[in-house]
Amino acid sequence: MSKVILITGASRGFGKIWAEAFLKRGDKVVATGRSIAALQDLADEYGDQVLPLQLDVNDREASFAAVNKAKEHFGRIDVLINNAGYGLFGTVEETSEQEARSQMETNFFGVLWLTQAVLPVMRAQKSGHIIQVSSYLGLITVPVLGIYNASKFAVEGLTETLASEVKAFGINVSLVEPNGYATNWSGDSAFQTKSMEIYNPVKEAFQQAASIPGFFGQPEATAEAILKLVDAANPPLRLLLGAFAYPAVKEAYQERLASFEEWKSVSEAAHGEPLTA
Repeated sequence: MSKVILITGASRGFGKIWAEAFLKRGDKVVATGRSIAALQDLADEYGDQVLPLQLDVNDREASFAAVNKAKEHFGRIDVLINNAGYGLFGTVEETSEQEARSQMETNFFGVLWLTQAVLPVMRAQKSGHIIQVSSYLGLITVPVLGIYNASKFAVEGLTETLASEVKAFGINVSLVEPNGYATNWSGDSAFQTKSMEIYNPVKEAFQQAASIPGFFGQPEATAEAILKLVDAANPPLRLLLGAFAYPAVKEAYQERLASFEEWKSVSEAAHGEPLTA
């Protein structure tokens, strides 16, 4: 049975690849993007299978309107994939107020608005799957992407909470956490802060780490994983994508646990005398 899938940021990158994968197998797709023209090729090739919608996810009212249009057009929404987002490159000190706010508006609040908009639809259906495209940088951090890291950490916290709130309604919730991929995310889709020379060594080290052969995954290779995630009867809360994500996250979490253990006595003493009933 075909599904109705709403994907934000479907005009390029992961969103475009995944939209085409769903359409090729017969699903129906509501494809949103900032430019309706960038979605026209999908409409030309797949006709009534796809509903292209222009949407700026920063606009809460427009996000609710898009969900309503999708529901009216196809009668239901089985899957929401919150994919729209971008990278902001620059150190924490370099980042302006507007750059920081804009990053959070799209990467966090855009996810929140679409999630809030689709929940009444899925609750009425007593079924649905909300997939948030986070990053392995929502679990660990790297320098030069501080605000981006923060936006994805926020998405992680929001989504883990959401999963515990909506499970009883028959709604599944998942986080997709890719490592670096060769998409436009770090190219013309990205934004750069105004550089401070003192941070050049940090940026050079970052660039060197990212230049390891094979560091960036092939975006097309993710399509099969997303199809399996959508089709799973019991989908995971978190799905890492790529060969570098798992070892990087494992190492960081082992270091955290070791640090917690080292300072455990200090932590426990900070509780004071336990309260008794």
